[in-house]
Amino acid sequence: MATINGITGSQIPQGVKDYTDHAYQYATSSYADEKRIDPALIVYPLNKEDIATTLKYAKSQKIAVAIRTGGHQYSGASSTVAPNIQLDLKTTFRGLDDRQILEGKDGQTYVRSSVSWSLGEFNAYLGKHNLFVPHGQCVNVHLGGHVQTGGYGQLGRSFGLFGDQVVSLEIVDHEGTVKEVTMASDKDLFSAILGGSPGNLGVITHFTIKVYRDKDYVGSRGLKSLFWYKPETLERLLDILVEMSDNEDFPRNYDYCVSVLSSSNELLDWFPEVDGKMKDEHPSLYGEDGIPFWPRVIIVYAQWVPFSKTDVCDMGWFENIRKGSLFDLPVKTKPMSELTAQWIFRNVREFHHPYIKSTHVTDSTTLAANGWSKWMTKRVDAIVKPEKNQCWLSAQFQCFGGKNSKFVTNAGNGTSYSWRDSTVCATLDCFYGPGHRQTAEDWHTINDQEAIGPKGKFCKEDRRVLWGSYGSYDLDASWKLYYENQEKYDKLKKARKLADPDGIFTPNTFSVARE
Repeated sequence: MATINGITGSQIPQGVKDYTDHAYQYATSSYADEKRIDPALIVYPLNKEDIATTLKYAKSQKIAVAIRTGGHQYSGASSTVAPNIQLDLKTTFRGLDDRQILEGKDGQTYVRSSVSWSLGEFNAYLGKHNLFVPHGQCVNVHLGGHVQTGGYGQLGRSFGLFGDQVVSLEIVDHEGTVKEVTMASDKDLFSAILGGSPGNLGVITHFTIKVYRDKDYVGSRGLKSLFWYKPETLERLLDILVEMSDNEDFPRNYDYCVSVLSSSNELLDWFPEVDGKMKDEHPSLYGEDGIPFWPRVIIVYAQWVPFSKTDVCDMGWFENIRKGSLFDLPVKTKPMSELTAQWIFRNVREFHHPYIKSTHVTDSTTLAANGWSKWMTKRVDAIVKPEKNQCWLSAQFQCFGGKNSKFVTNAGNGTSYSWRDSTVCATLDCFYGPGHRQTAEDWHTINDQEAIGPKGKFCKEDRRVLWGSYGSYDLDASWKLYYENQEKYDKLKKARKLADPDGIFTPNTFSVARE
């Protein structure tokens, strides 16, 4: 494909040296055979004018543009295939004026940021200014996709989603026009961008988001615990999660997440505070090169944040969680900005293998009666315990529910994020070695059959989230898995028709159809 005249940034067409490296993203190894990540041209714009020029060119050629900031989307939906174009914003907006702290007349603090920063960089920037915001946990996710699909993370119950905090979006629209979108200026477009569909309503360049100050939440506490993997330990920790999720009155102050990792994980990047202790107490894990071979482990994040001077932390809740943990790491009183940094996974990916990822949410408040903890532990053990099955698990279970949870009470706030009545989010990512894809697929199939449906252990209906796309990647055929009702999906289709009349955004099937 020819390059585009008038672009000041770099352009990488197919066939040139290093094209493969430029086209690579998180999903490449899993979908290499499907040629889903194979754009005709990759454009690295230097500014908004380059973006506008690219869009105008695409419209004139009747082709489309995929938008990527971090390229972390599970199914590769932030890429495309020839003759379409990849627009990469990872390095576009990284100047001094591409993130600014703003003090509102309402006494609230805001931050205007570009989409080109990674989550780790954005968190560090806020931390330097004693500020924080709810967000996800993957260090290399960039803010463009993150803000659109929600930013689910450890502060979900206490503060809601990353996207819930957005007050303004700056976009380049399908005509190449730069404009600001707010609830006041265009309610339907604002709503559709935040939770509607991956990247198909314009090119977001910057956004303004409400943030929170450490000084307003003095006394916040967190626990980051590590356990050797044992089925009985996992079941006990999941029982604590179920006790929270089944109790609709559980206080908003508490957040809790349980993760499981198979052996061979690179844990020290996520848990650097135990490096010295691990070498002293478990030297057998370290090879001649000094790199540890980590066995199967469970990681727990637990947090409490005060919302008033009368709030009292239940230390018994923390002590119950940390029983039997490695190194007996204590509960620490820290500013919230430090805690949010503590919850970030520092590796770009969990295992260097292709994967089948699955994320589901449930509205159940009867997980204890359903025996979900015991069942889930059995299913985890089926893939984690065999050391030679050439499959590796990264699983995460988090409580979001209760009538006091901000994840729940933020429903109706003008965004399109679905399933706001959810109590638990369960992510089961199965990575596999050569020749073992079927093993991973069979494991997921049994999970779905036993967890979902009228007699399901987890949920009576199949509920999924856009950032955890799984199964069919034809969103128009599978929209019922991602949105609550036909009315909502039809509204999003209308919004896309107005924002993308020529179909130049999101050139793959994992997007809302144009009406």
